[in-house]
Amino acid sequence: MAWTETTRAKYERKTARYQSDLTDAEWALLEPQMSGQPRKWTLRQIVEAILYLLRSGCQWRMLPSDLPPKSTVYHWFARWRDDGTWVVANHMLLMQARETLGREASPTAGAIDTQSVKTTESGGPRGFDAGKKVKGRKREIVVDTEGHLITGEIWPANVQDRDAAAVTLKGLRHRFPWLETLFADSGYAGEKLETAVMGEAAPSLEIIKRPKDAKGFVLLPRRWVVERSFAWFGRNRRLDKDCERRIKTARACLYIASLNMLVRRCATYRNP
Repeated sequence: MAWTETTRAKYERKTARYQSDLTDAEWALLEPQMSGQPRKWTLRQIVEAILYLLRSGCQWRMLPSDLPPKSTVYHWFARWRDDGTWVVANHMLLMQARETLGREASPTAGAIDTQSVKTTESGGPRGFDAGKKVKGRKREIVVDTEGHLITGEIWPANVQDRDAAAVTLKGLRHRFPWLETLFADSGYAGEKLETAVMGEAAPSLEIIKRPKDAKGFVLLPRRWVVERSFAWFGRNRRLDKDCERRIKTARACLYIASLNMLVRRCATYRNP
């Protein structure tokens, strides 16, 4: 989604306390996916604190004083991370977003790609991507043709795309049985991955190759969708680098960024 005068008007938050806050329509979509009941703070306040941290990129201990305390926010963030709430909520809202667009709930085609990003001094698993010349971690995502996140994983940057994909795609066909084709770049070419894709994700893998005589940036068919999704997620400063010590925390942040985009889209689609 490119920012235009029309889209800015749809997504602006003039009356919100923070630009990351949810509207009533967005919270109505997300609330059924969240479990538990805090004693003092509401679920909405806690979710909005997590979204503030993701959007602003601040440290946990630097959350504003009018938001719930860091210990409470992190407790619920970690609880929902460990019990799979973020992943399940993304799955449900992905289908809702597609249906509001008049599409089938389960996608029939998707695109897969990776993005290597630097890590910080927080530590944790990391590696060196010799191709991108980046020391850090690699985000591998699968999106549908609208750019919605289907699944995603985080790896040390030295892990090869095709090796990581065999794990990223595991069980994807079970969750999305109508997925027929995955589009990918030449980094995913190879019999090993094709076999894994046919067994775990989709019947076919289509490699979109870069023209041999191309120089600089080239807009490639099908593949540009997943590149655009990385750009969308990059609007969250917490994802500018990988700031997390634990890979599962970094993965949760990726899914929360997707959820934030999905609830805004669903609310906008339903109330244009």
